Amino acid sequence: MRAMLLLGALCAACPAPAEMLVATRTIRGQTILGPADVAVAEGEMPGALIDPAEAIGQEARVNLYAGRPILAGDIGAPAIIERNQIVTLLYRNGAVNIAADARALDRAGVGDALRVMNLASRNTVTGYVAPDGTVTVGASTRP
Repeated sequence: MRAMLLLGALCAACPAPAEMLVATRTIRGQTILGPADVAVAEGEMPGALIDPAEAIGQEARVNLYAGRPILAGDIGAPAIIERNQIVTLLYRNGAVNIAADARALDRAGVGDALRVMNLASRNTVTGYVAPDGTVTVGASTRP
């Protein structure tokens, strides 16, 4: 009985096995992740995802390699704006709303910061992508 208590005390001090999310195959950037693309494996790495639900339906921002951990920065919302696409740029500051056409300088998903070039003035600004595909700048920038 005493040996069991001693063993229990020792195991309480032992680190619990950790789990992390890994890619099941090599996945190219800009690929939408499905259930077959991720698996839970034993191991521990700071910043690695642990729940498959966090990754499924997200887009790989970088190449993911089989068996390697998937980090939070490796995936993101699927892009709804492509590079060089013409988008509506909205300036919002209180009651003032101004709309202009702009060219996207990169790919971006909902909530991502995106640099765009105003087609009228040729100025480059950074705004945030709204769910409807517009890019907002100004005091109320984050959708």
